[in-house]
Amino acid sequence: MAVDLDESYKPSEDEPFMCDRQREYFRRKLLAWKEDILQESRETLAALQNENENHPDLADRASSETDRAIELRARDRQRKLIAKIESALTRLEEGTYGYCEETGEPISLKRLDARPIATLSIEAQERHERREKVYRDD
Repeated sequence: MAVDLDESYKPSEDEPFMCDRQREYFRRKLLAWKEDILQESRETLAALQNENENHPDLADRASSETDRAIELRARDRQRKLIAKIESALTRLEEGTYGYCEETGEPISLKRLDARPIATLSIEAQERHERREKVYRDD
């Protein structure tokens, strides 16, 4: 079922939570985010392949290796982010997107707009982080 959304549409508390328009809005947002990450990855891969120059100076070579390691670490984080985006898209298809995994309550639209891969409400996320901090301080 095609949902008509204009570019200025923003989800609103005045409409039913996760109605067709909201689901389509978040689906498009997630797909655009994923495409941006994939495009950056392609550009990085091309840059790394073109940078096969031999640095005669040890400091230049070390600097180049450090840059490469940082870039690869960033790509690994983005790979994990893509997995979270895919998971969010699956939840959209299943009808569970936008609901807190811990409480089952709706996640605020503002939170979802800022972090479309969120799986916990702000309250549940804060509880989770407090528990994590308590265990980390032991």
